[in-house]
Amino acid sequence: MELKKAIGLVELNSIARGFLTCDSMVKTAQVSLIETLTLCPGKYMILVGGDVGAVRSSVEAGVQQGGEAVVDHLLIPNVHSDIFPAINAATQIDGIEALGVFETFTVASGIIAADAAVKTASVRLLELRLGKGIGGKSFFTLTGQVSDVTAAIEAGCRLIEKEGTYVGSVVIPRPDPALIQQIW
Repeated sequence: MELKKAIGLVELNSIARGFLTCDSMVKTAQVSLIETLTLCPGKYMILVGGDVGAVRSSVEAGVQQGGEAVVDHLLIPNVHSDIFPAINAATQIDGIEALGVFETFTVASGIIAADAAVKTASVRLLELRLGKGIGGKSFFTLTGQVSDVTAAIEAGCRLIEKEGTYVGSVVIPRPDPALIQQIW
């Protein structure tokens, strides 16, 4: 997948309005449609990437078209390069020193927190799960030294806690190999 400079997302509480919003977003600007999917409970998500200006125009069109059905949205102008492989669960790692897990109520807040986390400390983003099969929530996992994982998790918390979308997080030093085998 070609790396993008910016990422944008619109999350809606209507599947039908989601299809219309997606069409509007990709027609408005020259963006790549990274992913679009239905989420529980009856939500719809549109994720686009590309140049900052194009993604900004696309998200603005999506928010306008989505209207009252918009649950959340985001634009990250200089998204961290770990975000795209983590969305696809394609991050390659040699080992896990400490495991951080961060959970949010919305997909947008999960991406925002993950981007802040990997920009804060020397950690590797392992996976960024975007709502599918988990009740519309989002979570990400990351690894590094305990102090770095802790700093990254705290950065994500500070950024989204005031929005009311933070569910919880944990840092597990030296996770058992049986756990790692199940999640990786």
